[in-house]
Amino acid sequence: MAEIGNYDVTSSLPYKLMLSCPSGLLPSQVSVIFDKLYDRIPHPDFDLEKSVDQIWDQRAQQNTSLYNGKKFRYGGHAFHSAGGVDCKSDCYLNLHLGLTDYRTFVGTNLNPLWEKFLVQSEDETVRCQHTSNPLGNGGIVETSDGKILVLKRSNNVGEFPGHFVFPGGHPESNPVFIGISRRELNVRPTAFFFMKCSLQSKEIEKLYSSAQDGFESTQLCTISKDELESVAWKMPGCHHGGLALYKLMEDAN
Repeated sequence: MAEIGNYDVTSSLPYKLMLSCPSGLLPSQVSVIFDKLYDRIPHPDFDLEKSVDQIWDQRAQQNTSLYNGKKFRYGGHAFHSAGGVDCKSDCYLNLHLGLTDYRTFVGTNLNPLWEKFLVQSEDETVRCQHTSNPLGNGGIVETSDGKILVLKRSNNVGEFPGHFVFPGGHPESNPVFIGISRRELNVRPTAFFFMKCSLQSKEIEKLYSSAQDGFESTQLCTISKDELESVAWKMPGCHHGGLALYKLMEDAN
């Protein structure tokens, strides 16, 4: 039986589950409402808002590999069900997305003063209305021999260099949406998907070793499900939350 909806965790964890879909949603059940209504609202404090450019300039000088680019901004979601939240086939999710960029992400979410950008509110969209809040994505990829793929981030990336993460990007198979996790440190949200791969772990490791793009990651690990928990504490909070979403999916099935 699917339990689809918001899922709260204790504040001692490095993440919060914004949305948990243990039975998973197919691509046909997830849609996007893209509107300027979900863009970031500049902070009324002039000096704090000015620090966005200052932080970006500092980071760009320290790391010449950084470049600005457009990002989809998470502005909340709406869940619809024709037959109640326990009926998987009749559930549909609308993601509310605006537009932001990497410069604003570095200048707000990754700003040493990031907490000053937050608004005191129980409504997460109001609380984070002054942050960039780009929606990341992560894939829990299970190989044909039952291993899970994990990447080690390179030292060139702008956030969490050297940490372990689940792969992101554009899948070549149909992923199943399992929820959204937000890390408590600088409130960055990430959507997570589950997919099965037809290749064995050794085959994927061989393909990765010959990959051309090594900018964002330096190592691919294929680990057992039992080993995931120990690796999770070496992940950014949002990806640790991704593991929690995966475990909820496993328990539901």
